[in-house]
Amino acid sequence: MIDPEIPPLKTLPQTPPGLADVNADLTRRQVIDTNEMPWEPSPSGTVWRKPLYRTGGEFGPVTSLVRYAPGGAFAQHTHPEGEEILVLDGVFSDEQGDYPAGTFLMNPHGSRHSPRSAPGCTLFVRLRQYPGADRPRLVEDTRDPAGWRPGLVAGLSVRPLYTQGGYPESVALVRWAPGTYFQRHTHWGGEEILVLEGEFADEQGRYPAGTWLRSPHLSQHTPFSEVGCLIYVRVGGL
Repeated sequence: MIDPEIPPLKTLPQTPPGLADVNADLTRRQVIDTNEMPWEPSPSGTVWRKPLYRTGGEFGPVTSLVRYAPGGAFAQHTHPEGEEILVLDGVFSDEQGDYPAGTFLMNPHGSRHSPRSAPGCTLFVRLRQYPGADRPRLVEDTRDPAGWRPGLVAGLSVRPLYTQGGYPESVALVRWAPGTYFQRHTHWGGEEILVLEGEFADEQGRYPAGTWLRSPHLSQHTPFSEVGCLIYVRVGGL
């Protein structure tokens, strides 16, 4: 489980301008234990974050874990080049609805909302990484068993989340039964993984829940899971 601990709710200083880049070199492999990272304040004062990838400060592409305190909110804002959200725990909300844990959302380029959370929540968020005016708004309930399908090898179950002709990325949840092994393969366009449950592994290490991995274009590995796991996977566009 992703570590939900955050500082006590209080008014926090505005995030300073000119934030440093984080893991901005897409040609390098990254392995981050997010459980070891401190929560950083956002301009909201009621929302915290753990930046995993950032370039261009507050207004460039960002991948992060985001934690809303109970009653936390952001003012209405626009999403240039889109926003992707996976709700990890709690309930996330905006003007268009309430989204419990397990919900995947994609808000397209130019969309606006006023996000908030009455009970508090934790999110995996990717900002300004989906240019293209024809991308749809998506709301997917990954808890619905009807959306899952068998994977390429026995022991794998896949819940597709997003793919679209003309765009490079493919996004899915993948569940690995204990003792599942996959063949060695190449990541065309790179691969990004967030381990949500259990332990994911390959020949380079073992990655418990809360681990974020990013592998560059044409990288290779032979993944497996001895104990079983659930992972978020994004392939392409890196």
